[in-house]
Amino acid sequence: MIAMKKTTKAKTGVHKNVDAYLADVPDVPRATLEKLRKTIKAAAPKATEGISYQIPVYKHLGMLVGFAAFKNHCSFFVMSYDVLKAHREELKQYDVDKGTIRFPFNKSLPAALVRKMVKARVAENEAKRG
Repeated sequence: MIAMKKTTKAKTGVHKNVDAYLADVPDVPRATLEKLRKTIKAAAPKATEGISYQIPVYKHLGMLVGFAAFKNHCSFFVMSYDVLKAHREELKQYDVDKGTIRFPFNKSLPAALVRKMVKARVAENEAKRG
């Protein structure tokens, strides 16, 4: 992960919420992740936001998506191989592996693509819950 500021972490070294996580991310990746956060929230308004595995995540009837900043890139965790497979043509220019999309700090993922993937994840989780 990238060098985080040491201002908002709890005593355990884990961020208490997404705002605290983002406050510790340097400016350029923070701006990219804030755009991603806004898009996720708009696409899944019923999802709850939190921290899991020390990264921001969204849950709706189970884990939905997450994101993080690392030393050399940002990651969007779609948490579904099927969703990534369904959007493989749109993801050709990105480093994609299993349920993760890696992208440069200064190049946000297209909001329309993020919305489609988040909505597909919501539909997956809702279908699993019947």
